[in-house]
Amino acid sequence: MRRRRRSGNDQADVNMTPMLDIVFILLIFFIVTATFLQEEGVDMRPPPPSPNPPQEATPPILISVDADNNVFVNNERTSALRVPAAVARIRAEEPDAAVVISPNNEAEHGLIVEMYDALRRDSIPTIITRPDED
Repeated sequence: MRRRRRSGNDQADVNMTPMLDIVFILLIFFIVTATFLQEEGVDMRPPPPSPNPPQEATPPILISVDADNNVFVNNERTSALRVPAAVARIRAEEPDAAVVISPNNEAEHGLIVEMYDALRRDSIPTIITRPDED
């Protein structure tokens, strides 16, 4: 068996033209399909000073519930059913006053939710703080 000798003149050529065509086509595709959004930044300039003097904030109405489910509105004991009426009476004098409900860990959650729902039905801004950490 005779072996064939390969001549040293045979060189493998890699044709780069198709690869460059694909790269240019992808580049054009991404440029055409990209959307350029103008993102708005935050204005870092402070607002101009107000010509009106600052008003004192209205103190909130504090509703506290202790471990025995006793309800206090501004440190006056009342019934849970009478809380909306007591709050309405106080808000008649201070119409901008918000309500803060501060329950104890051992208080019934249903009682607190009922008071919260009753106040929200009357469109009174109300928040519930974290229970006291005893």
